[in-house]
Amino acid sequence: MPWRSIRAPRLTVVVAAADVSALEETLVSVLENRPDECDVIVSLAAAYDDPWNIGEEVTFIDAPRGAGLVGCITAGVAAANGDVIHVLAAGWRATAGWTDAAMQHFSKPGVAAVVPLAVAEGDHSQPVSAGVRRTAGGRSMTVVPRRVPGGFSTGQLPHAPALEAGFWRADLLRDVGFSAACGDALASADMAAAVAALDGEVVLEPEARVIAGPIQRRDGGFLAGLRAERLFWRSLSCERLVPAVIAHAGEVMRHAAMTAPFGTLGTLAGRLAGLLEIGSSFTRNRQLAALRRQASGVNAADPLERTYRIDSPHDAITRPHADEPARDLRRSA
Repeated sequence: MPWRSIRAPRLTVVVAAADVSALEETLVSVLENRPDECDVIVSLAAAYDDPWNIGEEVTFIDAPRGAGLVGCITAGVAAANGDVIHVLAAGWRATAGWTDAAMQHFSKPGVAAVVPLAVAEGDHSQPVSAGVRRTAGGRSMTVVPRRVPGGFSTGQLPHAPALEAGFWRADLLRDVGFSAACGDALASADMAAAVAALDGEVVLEPEARVIAGPIQRRDGGFLAGLRAERLFWRSLSCERLVPAVIAHAGEVMRHAAMTAPFGTLGTLAGRLAGLLEIGSSFTRNRQLAALRRQASGVNAADPLERTYRIDSPHDAITRPHADEPARDLRRSA
């Protein structure tokens, strides 16, 4: 994949609608604030009659019926023509000028993704989330900024945008893409590993603001344990083995304690099932190792270009970014 600076990147907004109940408010916000030279694709996993006849302003495509956000995003990315793809889940809303500052970052080489600042519906100066981080033990954590005088501050910078709202270099989503193996709740953390393996930069842009929608329901019991275990084993090769295994043991105990008393057995059963699937993670880890080697080799020859190849679609994993020092995000409310 060529990874060059794009002087004037073209934007495609992909509105992912696994559920159409909140779709219209998202579409209204996007169309009211739509920047010039921007395509809008609506990826639907449920029937929608288009009562406002906006088919000439946006492109509707069908994702597999009943698909989650990952399935809708994948279908939308396949139809997108932009150099940058902005994913926005139905129920989340755009604000005035929300793409301007984010798009400027993609003119710089090496920027893989830009994280918008999600704010509360009733108070646009109240931060809600700013992307996700993935730990060595296999945990996905939401980055929650806090208010400080004159702006916002986050103790740790994100490794990737949240699945519901993020700006991505289009080649990255086309050639790597989100995987459904870890479910919607952990897909962004899984993708964060791929970004780090490619040595991609993730930028948090507080001037790119979206209004947070409904928080997606977390998996429970067996499914939560299964997908969390997959997340760890799919990225183990990114970490130092012994510290990662120790951190993972602590994460399993934490997860079991958090689901006590009624969900503990189901969670541990899911973890065991994920452990028994360990063989399926070997291909993923081999691809990760290949991505790192290719990225390192190309970067040594030309720091402005990175080329990589993936033998199977939607499979890549990575080393998470090291913890970065706190950074103030200065912008007045």
